Amino acid sequence: MGMDDRIAEPWGPRTPYGPGPAIERFTASLPGWLRDLLPGEPGRRSAWPVRVDMFLQDGIAESDVEEWVQAASILHSNGDAMDIAVSGGRIVGVRGRAGDRVNHGRLDPKDLYGWQADSSPDRLTRPLVREDGKLVETDWDTAMGRIVARSKELLAEPGGWGRFGFYTSGQLFLEEYYTRGVIGKAGIGTPHMDGNTRLCTATAAAALKASFGTDGQPGSYTDVDHCDAIALWGHNVAETQVVLWERMLDRHRGPRPPAMIAVDPRQTPVAREADVHLAVRPGTNLALMNALIHRLIERGWYDERYVRRHTLGFEELRRTVAECTPQWAARICDVPVRLIEQAAEILGSCDRLLSTVLQGFYQSNQATAAACQVNNIHLLRGMLGRPGAGLYQMNGQPTAQNTRETGADGDLPGMRNWDNPEHVRQLAELWNVDASVIPHWAPPTHALQIFRHAEQGSIKLLWISATNPAVSLPDLARIRRILGKEDLFTVVQDIFLTETARLADVVLPAATWGEKQGTFTSVDRTVHLSDRAVDPPGEARSDLDIFLDYARRMGFRDRAGAPLVKWHDPESAFEAWKACSAGRPGVRQARGYGASVAQGVPAGALRNDRAVLG
Repeated sequence: MGMDDRIAEPWGPRTPYGPGPAIERFTASLPGWLRDLLPGEPGRRSAWPVRVDMFLQDGIAESDVEEWVQAASILHSNGDAMDIAVSGGRIVGVRGRAGDRVNHGRLDPKDLYGWQADSSPDRLTRPLVREDGKLVETDWDTAMGRIVARSKELLAEPGGWGRFGFYTSGQLFLEEYYTRGVIGKAGIGTPHMDGNTRLCTATAAAALKASFGTDGQPGSYTDVDHCDAIALWGHNVAETQVVLWERMLDRHRGPRPPAMIAVDPRQTPVAREADVHLAVRPGTNLALMNALIHRLIERGWYDERYVRRHTLGFEELRRTVAECTPQWAARICDVPVRLIEQAAEILGSCDRLLSTVLQGFYQSNQATAAACQVNNIHLLRGMLGRPGAGLYQMNGQPTAQNTRETGADGDLPGMRNWDNPEHVRQLAELWNVDASVIPHWAPPTHALQIFRHAEQGSIKLLWISATNPAVSLPDLARIRRILGKEDLFTVVQDIFLTETARLADVVLPAATWGEKQGTFTSVDRTVHLSDRAVDPPGEARSDLDIFLDYARRMGFRDRAGAPLVKWHDPESAFEAWKACSAGRPGVRQARGYGASVAQGVPAGALRNDRAVLG
């Protein structure tokens, strides 16, 4: 399919399908983790037809491609699997991978064309250091030497661990995040670690923790194939996760289509396709959710046995929504009563409900409360843990799930809780460090507070990787003043000389997707392996190599005097992560680098004794 076609029709041609033949109904009755272990390619077991999208550079024919290298999308959170076309040592195109469980060969327009930025002439190729107020090129020893010298100087001071701040993105690989997390939490011992996902989908993590006690998503993309109702809560999936929308659209255009509900003030493509469009007044999501739950309880459209056995707080929830009638919500939300009642009836009568939530809820009034009410609908109806009954508290960035689960932000690795002494003890034992080193005496420092500490002078070294806060954080004039402070030593690790990099003391040129190896996790926690297809430009290095070099130069040690960071490449880092995540709820225990798609246990959130309503 050519570029012009995907600009005119971003979702490509339709391939409608129904819930599937008898064999699919049989496999649908099995638990998700067991379906994943059945023989054959997972993508072939679904009824969703294969459609392979491909785009090659002008003048390149498919026969000119010398090698196809496996990868997956690093430009959004769907995790579309693809192969990178290589010719003459360059990336010359991509194609979707037909047998993959996530995309069945389809690619988002961003996937089809975004790879061209890798070969931009503006890429950073050598380290830069600030001399006499200007950034000048240097070698790696000089650049890393400055970072290490400043780091050791700060650590030698009383409370030196509190002088460090780390700010990252949702675009690195799992192995890189985990290495960064170990360096920050056990090597330095700082609580000042977060990412730009704080400004994007922190609500997803907060809502999942509040309801289920863990941050793992309790849903699978294959739920689209088996559901009989889809509810999109503030999620314009047609533009944010295009291939997921293609799957939903193909189901909705096929036989026995699921009913579709869209909550969005705008007339988006999703809203136009939906059977019920609730165009709520901005900021009134919670009122709508309260009314829908009121209706479910009032009409008895909930699974009393499931609620009694698997949830806490039902009576409190009932009291909270007792007065929240559809008529009450209609006045607040500026939505007709009949549409609220129609949506409630779909939610209350369906057998297999799939919900997905994104920025229309996350970036609005009472965001976490509204997202939790989506969770509550699924808990009331027992719509979890079986085919077609799933829930995605969506991510926006491609590896935001990894940021959170590996401890690259404020959480402890493996979905562990900083306020749980047993979790801290587990990590101390795993890393062979004193538990007192691991920050757990107070809540982790969130992103904006990290910059506040830098502004006030308590943070003296700020390490920023793969993000550009000088154009993305609120109050940009203030952020740029902070980054430009003479007493703040700023390290920026990126692929371009961004606005943030221009204010740094040291700039480290990083390799990007297609130039390094690693794994990353999609929203439904499928783990893909992305291989190195070409060399990075100039002297650029992978983010993992940069972190490993820093750990080695710093001489971080465990209690036995052995290196704290014991791995040396992506595969050994992945093995270390497997040891950290083993047995943890909310984390898919992936197999290894031998598989292009590593799949494992079902959503651990469902193994908790009780989920919390309210």
